[in-house]
Amino acid sequence: EVRGVMAHELAHVRHRDILISTISATMAGAISALANFAMFFGGRDSEGRPGNPLAGILVALLAPLAASLIQMAISRAREFEADRGGAEISGDANALADALTKIDAYARGIPMVPAEAHPETAQMMIMNPLSGGGIKGLFSTHPATEERVARLRALARG
Repeated sequence: EVRGVMAHELAHVRHRDILISTISATMAGAISALANFAMFFGGRDSEGRPGNPLAGILVALLAPLAASLIQMAISRAREFEADRGGAEISGDANALADALTKIDAYARGIPMVPAEAHPETAQMMIMNPLSGGGIKGLFSTHPATEERVARLRALARG
């Protein structure tokens, strides 16, 4: 199991996931900045009148939200790829699946107050340490453990 977890982390290194995360975070920040810029300095029509302020507000709210959703989706995809790469490196997909199951059970039993206080650190964990409800899957940096384990078990069978 330790070999599987270490292989998962090495797969992140092999795939340059920190670089990919940095680029996606930078792009999300740039989109947010441009949306704010558009709201405050929105265009004017052909007669010089200000643009629609409601449209500016909607862009300023929805563009950063969309950018964040894309960033989180990239992070979840990188986790799946690190699981696959870790199974390849270690040669034992079931070991990583067993480790993820144990880590998930442990993580559910102990609230992680520092991670809750600083949610930006969630992407640095092997499991999503944050609690939440509803549509948390869209804003999660990690896919559901059940899905990760199911994919690893299928990889082990195939």
